[in-house]
Amino acid sequence: MALDIYKNLDLHARSLSIANQRLEVLADNIANADTPGYKARDIDFRTAMQSAGEGGDLGLRATSNRHVQVNGAAGPNTATPMYRVPDQPSLDGNTVDSQRENAAIAETSVRYQASLTFLSAQIRGLRDAITGGR
Repeated sequence: MALDIYKNLDLHARSLSIANQRLEVLADNIANADTPGYKARDIDFRTAMQSAGEGGDLGLRATSNRHVQVNGAAGPNTATPMYRVPDQPSLDGNTVDSQRENAAIAETSVRYQASLTFLSAQIRGLRDAITGGR
């Protein structure tokens, strides 16, 4: 049975792509914090990963009749930014909340770093398997 490296690394690669896209959207929000009428946008990471996961195989297999059946994953690595419902819109119509943006950036950065850590561990494991741990 051949090893499909892409299949093993794909989930985290998609996660990095969506996290990168979300960071770009959040940076746009911060850049336009003083622009009258600017509407803040965001990407729901969970929904984006679920939509990126439709239509393919995550490598999950039910080996027992007690396992939960999960339909696979694969798809585009992009997500659609949605307009955010403001907590307190300003008088000029701008809906950017700098504290919310900073919290979202911190959350996304943690997700990004976690995906990099998992990818690094998987690559290190493959390298050790190939070289015999030397």
